[in-house]
Amino acid sequence: MDWVAVALTLKLAAVTAAVLAACGLPLAYWLATTHRAWRPVVDAAVAVPLLLPPTVLGFYFLMSTGPDSILGRMYDRLAGGTIPFSFEGVVLASVLYNLPFAVRPFAAGFSAVDRRLMEAARCLGASPFRTFLRVMLPLSWPSVLTGIVLSFAHTVGEFGVVLMVGGNIPGVTRTIALAIYDDVQSLDYAAANEASLLLLVFAVGVLTLTYALQRRTLPL
Repeated sequence: MDWVAVALTLKLAAVTAAVLAACGLPLAYWLATTHRAWRPVVDAAVAVPLLLPPTVLGFYFLMSTGPDSILGRMYDRLAGGTIPFSFEGVVLASVLYNLPFAVRPFAAGFSAVDRRLMEAARCLGASPFRTFLRVMLPLSWPSVLTGIVLSFAHTVGEFGVVLMVGGNIPGVTRTIALAIYDDVQSLDYAAANEASLLLLVFAVGVLTLTYALQRRTLPL
């Protein structure tokens, strides 16, 4: 078992889930409450990673953040490095790829909250931000937690995006999924089976937790 790859995978999943929680909650709230005509366009853009192959997303990410791109040159001036083939680049690509796994459960939970409760809080003088924290989040926490858990778990099993954007650099971008691939390529089936079994148990546990949380959102 490549424990360095395991630790890197958990770090990547934790950072990705944290970034998605910070960025995805406001976006999901907007999607759940807005009546703008271009809302379906934003909703479709969020869901695109569900349909695109990871290699396509990884390719366009490389093209838009490479050393010759505007973003790549800006990052080089600020940080003195490149976005592709770095842990930071893998985090950014992972956030984009896992966006729908966080935002869609968030938005579903927010949409299910009774708007009369939100209006009552506003009438009592609560600011929009305070209403969100004290009313919206507590009433939709199972969906919020489901989105965080799903984005974390999906990041753990990522392969295509990580390989395209980060390569397979030990200690930097080599995750457990890439370690399994390397073990199979080197015919070390025992190591591949051990790591695969770990991911299988993890996946079953995550799905069990997700379904349990979804049951809490269903009316009795």
